[in-house]
Amino acid sequence: MIADADMAAYKGALEKFLRRLTLRSALSRAEQEAILALPGEEVRTAAHRDIVRPGTRMTSCCLVVGGLVGRFDQLANGHRQITALHIPGDFCDLHSLAVPEAGWGIQSLTDSVVRMVPHEALGALAGRSVAVAMAFWRDTVVDGSVLAKWISALGRRSATARLAHLLCEMGMRFEQAGLGQQDEFDFPITQAQLADVLGVTAVHLNRTMQSLRQQGLLVTNGARFQLPDRKRLCQMAQFDPSYLLLSCQESRA
Repeated sequence: MIADADMAAYKGALEKFLRRLTLRSALSRAEQEAILALPGEEVRTAAHRDIVRPGTRMTSCCLVVGGLVGRFDQLANGHRQITALHIPGDFCDLHSLAVPEAGWGIQSLTDSVVRMVPHEALGALAGRSVAVAMAFWRDTVVDGSVLAKWISALGRRSATARLAHLLCEMGMRFEQAGLGQQDEFDFPITQAQLADVLGVTAVHLNRTMQSLRQQGLLVTNGARFQLPDRKRLCQMAQFDPSYLLLSCQESRA
C-alpha cells in the first residue's frame, strides 16, 4: 500500500512536470507517455538537509515530489544564498543532464520527497525525440529566466518590492502546478529561509511582511499565504509574468 501511494505521488509529480512542458512545447501522445513512464529512485529528506552538495558529479536529475526544495550557492566561508525555489513537479537541475558537475547545491527546505531520475533515461528520451529535447531545453530556459529576474530584484528593488514580486511569482507557479490559486496558496517557508531568498536580515523581513499586512496586501496563517489585493501587490512589484514563459507553446512544423 505504501509503495502504491509513493508511486501515485511520483506519477502526480511527473504529470505536473509534463504540464509545465506542454505549456511551452507541443508533444505527441507517445512523447507524453514516455515522460510519464520515466524511472526514478525515491529519496526522502528531513528539512534543512542537503540533497546534492556543490561539486557532486550528477548521474540523475532531481524531481520534486513533495515539499519545498531550494537550490543554493555556497561561499568558501560556508555562507549560502538560496538561488531558486522548487515545488512539486519541478526538476531542480535538469541542466545537469548537459553539465553533470554541480556548481550549486540542492537542499530540502521542508521535509521533502524527491525522485532521482537517471540521466541515462532522460538522455535516451531526448535523443529519440527532438521535440522532447527542445521541451527540456525550454524548461531550463525558464529556470534561467527566473534567476535573472531574482538577480535584478536583489540589485534594483526595495525589500518590499522584492517580497511582493516573489509572492506574485510563487502564486502563479503554485496555480500552474495545481497547488493553489494566485492569491491564496500554501508556502511552507520559514522567515529565515525567506530572508535568505530576498537577501535581507530576518528582522528586516519581519518589518517588510508587517508593512504588507498593514497595507492589506498580505495575510498569513502558518504556511497559508493570502494576497487580498493581488492586483495592487503586482503593481507595487511591477510584476510582469512574461518571464515565466507560461504562454509560449511552439507549434510543430
